[in-house]
Amino acid sequence: MNTLILQKEVQLFLEKHLKESPAKIALKKSPFEGISSSELAAQLDGKQRAGTKIPLWTTTPGIYFPAKLNLEQCSSEKTALFKSSLIQEGTRLIDATSGFGVDSFYFSTRAKQVISCELNPDLAQISSHNAKVLSATNIEVIATNGVDYILNNSQEYDYIYLDPSRRVQNKKVFLLDECEPNLVELQHRFFERSHIIISKLAPLLDISSALGMLSHVKDVYVVSLQNDCKELIFIQKKDFEGEPVIHAVRLFKEEQQVISFTYSEERSTLVEYSAPLSYLYEPDVALTKAGAFKTIASLFGIKKLHKSTHLYTSDRKIPDFPGKIFKIKEVESFTEFKKNKTPLQADIIAKNFPLKTEEIKKKFKIKDSGDSFSLFTTVLNDQLIVIHTQRIIE
Repeated sequence: MNTLILQKEVQLFLEKHLKESPAKIALKKSPFEGISSSELAAQLDGKQRAGTKIPLWTTTPGIYFPAKLNLEQCSSEKTALFKSSLIQEGTRLIDATSGFGVDSFYFSTRAKQVISCELNPDLAQISSHNAKVLSATNIEVIATNGVDYILNNSQEYDYIYLDPSRRVQNKKVFLLDECEPNLVELQHRFFERSHIIISKLAPLLDISSALGMLSHVKDVYVVSLQNDCKELIFIQKKDFEGEPVIHAVRLFKEEQQVISFTYSEERSTLVEYSAPLSYLYEPDVALTKAGAFKTIASLFGIKKLHKSTHLYTSDRKIPDFPGKIFKIKEVESFTEFKKNKTPLQADIIAKNFPLKTEEIKKKFKIKDSGDSFSLFTTVLNDQLIVIHTQRIIE
């Protein structure tokens, strides 16, 4: 961490050039002694990247930005704010893998004290500096291995929070027990220091597989932001033996929708099937990742097109449906579609269909459209159809 970057004139320079290309800045001679042009470019790049992901960091004077990878791996402001709502106020939390410290900061807005552990001393220094700038006086940043700190200390916490790294020895890993730290091996020892473990896991992780590896899971939160699955949050509570509740959390615009269910409820739910009616619904990715396929049909009184097609239909519009809503204009069989020589201009969505979206566009020379959508899918009796629609923007 080059503290010269925190000088007022340097910060004003970065603010003035906020919309310029960092690559362009890197090629110019630095106007500041002791600060290289590459360091200026890195700070500018960090400030720009943080603009949409963690805007508070961009708009707060004096924030120091880390390496690009650290910024890419940190939580977004909205997902971190949601995670902070999962803890009680006035509690004590340890963040064992704090990184850039975004989660630690938002936990500190509710917790009485946050111990923030980061193995990389440079990153820990940056995180500590930023916590002071953000007036988070209840965060104590320690440059240490968080797991060792927890296990080699007799202190107890209300919550242990960790975000296991999915990159081990510069290789991506996908199984829970391959991540570092290995929560599967450590969970029982963590329960000696806290009654609640909160872990942020990879969105690609298989939920059922993780439930088989982790004990005492009380809640699982599948969090999406603007229809992009961002995080799986597992909450383990010591001695809890019931069935975990799955929460599909949809963060969009400035709103939040949560659909909660258990897998036994999902299995026992009866669902009706139907040919396409007047409206078509595509659930948010949080719901499909969570596996709320029949639950959503039951909750909103809509019908499924096919057992394996996660598209739904109804005669009347369901305005608060958690996902995309389409007004159906025309339905034709795929056989009829192939015979039609009129060029199609529409955005293409393929769901439970033999061809992928890009294959359909290429094969039938389809051009994109801003408001018309054609969905290629399978319905009752395994019939392949094309549903031409207009997207309804609420």
